[in-house]
Order: sequence, then C-alpha cells, then structure tokens
Amino acid sequence: MKPFKYIICVLSIALLVSCNEEPKQIAHAQDYQPYIETSKNEGLQIALDDLKFWEDKLKEAPNQFPYFVKAAAAQTQIFNSTGRIEALIQAEKYLIKANEATGYNKAAYLRALARNYISQHKFTQALTLLKEAEVNGEGLKGSEKMLFDIYLELGNYDLAKTYLEKIRKDLDFDYLIRLSKWSDHRGDLDAAIKYLEKAKIIAELSNLPSKNQWVYTNLADYYGHAGEIEISYEYYLKALEIDPNDAYAKKGIAWVVYSYEKKPAEALRILNCITENYKSPDIYLLMAEIAEYQGNTEAQNKYVNLYKKVVENPRYGAMYNKYNALIYAENKKQTTEALKIALEEIDNRPTPASYDLLAWTYYNKGDYKKALQVAESYVVGKTSEPDVLLHLAEIFKVNGKEKEAQNLKKELLESVFELGPLQEKNIINI
Repeated sequence: MKPFKYIICVLSIALLVSCNEEPKQIAHAQDYQPYIETSKNEGLQIALDDLKFWEDKLKEAPNQFPYFVKAAAAQTQIFNSTGRIEALIQAEKYLIKANEATGYNKAAYLRALARNYISQHKFTQALTLLKEAEVNGEGLKGSEKMLFDIYLELGNYDLAKTYLEKIRKDLDFDYLIRLSKWSDHRGDLDAAIKYLEKAKIIAELSNLPSKNQWVYTNLADYYGHAGEIEISYEYYLKALEIDPNDAYAKKGIAWVVYSYEKKPAEALRILNCITENYKSPDIYLLMAEIAEYQGNTEAQNKYVNLYKKVVENPRYGAMYNKYNALIYAENKKQTTEALKIALEEIDNRPTPASYDLLAWTYYNKGDYKKALQVAESYVVGKTSEPDVLLHLAEIFKVNGKEKEAQNLKKELLESVFELGPLQEKNIINI
C-alpha cells in the first residue's frame, strides 16, 4: 500500500496568494474513463485460475512444498488485484507451510515470507527471516537487497546505507530503484527521479509489464512530489495502459483531480468506481477527506465509519496503525487509544514518523511540553515529510517557538497539494 502524501504540486507563493485563479486542467475524463469503466480483470482471472491449479495439485500431492509457494504467489496477486486481506493472510499460511517443509533452510522461501510480512507491516518478523536468509547464503544479493528495504522501513538508516553499498552495481535495476528510494529518504528528490528514470530504461528494455507498471506509478508519485503534475498524470495513465485495473494509479488520478484541480465530485466518482472491485480501507479515508472539503458532514461520517468497520478485521493487524492513531489522536475521547498505538508503532518501527504519532497525540491531549520534547528529540531534522512537518509547526507554535514554526511554514507552502486542500488554511494560519 502506498499512501497519497506523495501526490503534490509545488506552487509559487504568488499562486498561493491568488487562491481564486483556476489551475491548468491536466486530467481529462476521456483519458481515464475507459479504465474507470473497465469491469474485466484479466490479471485477477489468471491469478484465480493459477490458485485453483496449484490447490488441485496440492490435493493430489500435499507433500510437494513447491506447490505451496506457487499457491502463495497466486494469493498474493489476488491481494494486489482486489485488496482482499484474506488473500494476503492465506499466502502467509502457504509460505509458512513451505518453510516448515524445508526446515526454514531455503533462502528463497524465507525471502518470500519476509515480503509477505512487510506487506502486513510485520517488520521485525521480516527482519528475523532475512537475517536467516543472509546466513544461509543462497541468493545472497537478493537477501541483501531486502535487508536494505527492511532497515529503511525500521528507521535504521546506518544499516540501510551499509546494505545499499553491499548491493552497489551500476545500471542494475534493483540497485537503482533502491538508490532512488534512499535519495528520496534523504530529501534529494531530483536524484530520486534521476535514478528511477534510469531504472525505467532498464525496465522498458526488459519488456516485463509488471516491472514497467511499478516504475511508472513510482515515477508518477515522484513527479507529483516535484510539482510536475502533468508528467505525474501521464505516468499514471501509462500504468493503466498496462493494467486497466491498477487501483493505485486510479487513486493517483483521483488525487490530482481533487487536490490540484479542486474537483471533489469527480474525484469521488473515480474513487466510488474503484471501491466496486478493490477493497482497501484507506480509500474510505480519502473519500471522507473529500467529503469534509465539500462540507458534507453526513458523507464524511459515513466514510469514516466504513473505514472503521473494515479495519475492525483483526487480519489487518498493524497495517493501518498510523491512520488509526491519527483518527484517535484528534478525538479527545480516544487520545488514550492513540497513545497506545503510537507506543506500539515506536516499539515495532522506531522511525521519525512513529515518534511523530506520539508527539501529535501529546499535542492533542494538551500536553504541549511533552509533545515538544518528543518532537525535538526524535523528529526534528530527521525527516522532510510534509505531514510530519505540519505537526511540528503546530507543536512549535503552541510552545511559543514562532521562528521555528515560520521556517517550517515556508516549506509547507510549497507542499500544499501534497497535504491536500483541507490543510491549506492550517498552513496559512501558522
């Protein structure tokens, strides 16, 4: 799951002041409507057919552990196509069986289970498996690449950098996409785009549709982050040309329509079409945000309640902890629950973003000094994510640190569309 924070437009201060100016229209319904209307999902059908084939094979030969891995791959594809958490959990069960059958002594199977755990935000479990795969030595570079990924997720940036050096290989696709990710983490967006563009050339030469699709959606995110909304939009369309059912690309277009073009009704129409076939809780939160922007409290509450109902499913585990903590933190009756989740996130994943959840919870509880203490110790200077910087600015302001708040305001004015129209007033009022 990739969140919408990467889809932004950097505007000049003059344009921000001239709020009434109409932005250039970039998204045209005739471009994306064929993908919105599509009902046939060939990729999903292939995955369903594969699953049936391998499950039938398992009935005939239940001791053939490679069949578990094949069935898990089909379930993973079903999850990617539909957002159904049950498919991801079933993939985990198959992969556990495969690892048990091989005594947890096959590195490829360890990595496959680690990928599943990363999708479920079970990062510490994934790390344990990847360390075992590294010791095993089979396909060592593959294990080292994933160790970079997991250390970056866990906020252990020194070790992430160490593993990035281990896998260094110019003009290697896997290295370039990780170098791009590392550059983005360091706040060097130009470098992140440069390296991902190099990876795109390699992907297109390989002629593997899934690899191209991944690159296009990630480039769309980066170009949106850089304010190149038109390029971002075109890359989302390129991803949809490969897979007309790519829900992530459709969400990206919906965000451009809402946040850049200020057309909430059209954005909601796109999102409603997505939810017919793709079940991901975060879509409901985006719909709630758009409804709030429209001033439709009834619809806003409806979508928030839909989100809450879906994530009550214990199968989601910690996957939506961040969203839950933010919802609870901003409800005075639920700040205790927000605090519990924030501390759990820090325990599992001690990143600046996790500490931001804790600081923001203290802020909403009215414990401003504690919020500042956490922020200055674990967040300030450690991330450039606009949603975190907005929280920092609010915490600085309430603690009388006007200079620090105003310095952040300058950055936030350039990230108004990444944060969304609802936050524009909050930024202006800092």
